Amino acid sequence: MKLIHYPNEILREKTEKVEKIDKEIKDLIKEMKKIMIQNNGVGLAANQIGKNLSIFVAYDKNKFYTFINPEIVKFIGEAKTVEEGCLSLPKIWGQIKRYPGVVVEYQDLFGKKKKLKTRGLLAQIIQHEIDHLNGVLFIDKAIEVYKIADNS
Repeated sequence: MKLIHYPNEILREKTEKVEKIDKEIKDLIKEMKKIMIQNNGVGLAANQIGKNLSIFVAYDKNKFYTFINPEIVKFIGEAKTVEEGCLSLPKIWGQIKRYPGVVVEYQDLFGKKKKLKTRGLLAQIIQHEIDHLNGVLFIDKAIEVYKIADNS
């Protein structure tokens, strides 16, 4: 499995609900975490590696998070402009409005329904990744988009 880059059409498709969390799904999530870390990311949606499933992983404050069939049920605070990038859009960054906090309902690796209220970077990651699961890229909502020069 490898990272898919824009303009690949799978990035524009709404992902499908995960019906059963089996070994295949758990192996996929392990692979997603590996790919995210290898690419210095903080979040990765399943469709970014070609899987049409409603799953994403996140990494914040030295902790991994797995969200299966996530849904934001509440936005907290007033949307503020933040900087954002995306592993599927290398060297492209932008300014986008995101809420400082969210409440998200999801299933964990064991299929248990969970609810998480969070603020800060994790809230931003959740909003970004749920957009991915809905076929939306941050450049679609960005106020400003810019390329970063390649210094390698």
